[in-house]
Amino acid sequence: MLNTAAWNRIRYTAYAPLYDAIANRAFRRPRRVALGQVDWEPGMRVLLVGAGTGLDLPFIPRELEIHLTDLTPAMVKRATRRAHRYQRDVTCHVMDAEALTYPDEHFDVVVMHLLLAVMPTPQQGLAEAYRVLRPGGQLCVMDKFQPDGQPAGTSRRLVNIVTSILATDITRQAAPLLTQAGFQIRHDEPVLMNGLFRALLAAKPE
Repeated sequence: MLNTAAWNRIRYTAYAPLYDAIANRAFRRPRRVALGQVDWEPGMRVLLVGAGTGLDLPFIPRELEIHLTDLTPAMVKRATRRAHRYQRDVTCHVMDAEALTYPDEHFDVVVMHLLLAVMPTPQQGLAEAYRVLRPGGQLCVMDKFQPDGQPAGTSRRLVNIVTSILATDITRQAAPLLTQAGFQIRHDEPVLMNGLFRALLAAKPE
């Protein structure tokens, strides 16, 4: 399978100069809806995983400690510039979402937007998110998903061979991924394209 961390780093380095033009306007409302589900409190420590160029930053309260990671240095460079432009104090790092270097139970909120359908092994990425969240911590997810009660058919799996190489997996299901990782889903809302894209808020049990 060509969907590997190395391949993702190559393709998103190529996509980086065009990423904002494609993703900013299209996903502004879904990002706002997803982050609006979070129960924010002053002083929270927040991790944006696979955050790309930092397009989530305008929708996150200011009185928080924010850490931002992405696999691709070109994306992190643009995210750092965006944080400076918005006068946000954000710690940015190049980091693999499937091998986070943060300690256990370090964050109050983890945000994974447009990531679970892209990463090679979403189960490992969710295991890492679960590990770094404190008990009771919140996971904010926004992505494209196959309906939970409807496994992908043969034609969709065939198309997925191409889409997963170029951009994204179109066969993954949200609820099974999150619940098998140990999360409890609190909110699940369709946000784009008749429910293809969904915003989910989940929690790590206390």
